[in-house]
Amino acid sequence: MMEELHDVQLTEIKPLLTGQNGRNLQDFDCQEHDVETTHGVLHVTMRGVAKGNRPTILTYHDIGLNHKSCFNSLFNYEDMQEVTQHFSVLHVDAPGQQENAPVFPTGYQYPTMDELAEMLPSVLTQLQVKSVIGIGVGAGACILTKLALNEPSLVEGLVLINVDPCAKGWMDWAASKLSGWTSNLVDILMGHHFSTDELTENKEIIQTYRLHISQDIPQENLAMFYNSYDSRTELQMERPIPGLNENTVVTLRCPALLVVGDTSPAVDAVVECNSRLNPTKTTLLKMADCGGLPQVVQPGKLAEAFKYFVQGMGYMPTAGMTRLVRSRTHSASSVGSADGVRSRGTTNALPQGAGCTSPEHTAAHTIEMTA
Repeated sequence: MMEELHDVQLTEIKPLLTGQNGRNLQDFDCQEHDVETTHGVLHVTMRGVAKGNRPTILTYHDIGLNHKSCFNSLFNYEDMQEVTQHFSVLHVDAPGQQENAPVFPTGYQYPTMDELAEMLPSVLTQLQVKSVIGIGVGAGACILTKLALNEPSLVEGLVLINVDPCAKGWMDWAASKLSGWTSNLVDILMGHHFSTDELTENKEIIQTYRLHISQDIPQENLAMFYNSYDSRTELQMERPIPGLNENTVVTLRCPALLVVGDTSPAVDAVVECNSRLNPTKTTLLKMADCGGLPQVVQPGKLAEAFKYFVQGMGYMPTAGMTRLVRSRTHSASSVGSADGVRSRGTTNALPQGAGCTSPEHTAAHTIEMTA
């Protein structure tokens, strides 16, 4: 079942931008909006102006985070600046999770995961965004997947980090209720985001995120978002069978890049999601020496992979890839095409190995990134 793995080595040269100057990069040319939808108000941040001939990058964060704590490390990384020169970026904060969010009034009914996905098309319409490339983490990945299943014409591609296609198991649900999850919510979320090794060894980042989760987001609001994700339904997707049901089976129609750290708590879930998607349009990227937040701890590698992904869709044909050192692989012919003509949904995003496909050409592409 497991495909031959092809090692990809990325050497990060430019350091992660930190400090006040680094934080300001994401505030430059940004406009914040509170957008009314049928299921309530969404706080969004738009960077740049939607370009008619290009999709907007749409991000959605995980539980316990907001768009800044989830994505600033990635979008502040210098290599990612090259990407944002070509695309506008729309960051979505789940209801009540943004900075300085007011506490919801008593009796407020938080949207379900399905409703959170249903809020997005009207946001895109009001901001004149015609199509998107989604980047979602955890709960955000689930929401963006639901958007793509509901509105395939809106979503040109998806980067799904730590995506879990399964509903919350009843035993997990019962255990969480019996343990009194409200009082232990911070600990539960830390276990959701980080591996056991990370929790004991990477004390600086653990302390940073523990304080953020416990202090920066109103705990009542956070508990509601957590409960919505905890009550999620299964993503109804099925791997198509070539020659039988490619056009009728319910699955993602757009290219998808699944990303997970090799020590992440979400590894099994991401592998399960991979088994439900069209292998000709899906790449599974497993990052070595990386835990639950690859966009935070390995932003350079993820930026490099994202550039390959959008190139596979026909965008950014001249983007530089000088630091990519590949072992036992060769570039897919679609990457970096001279004319830059888009061939949506017909190519795999990342470079493939010569022996990557099975005799039936149905095995998914799996790539490992090593330090």
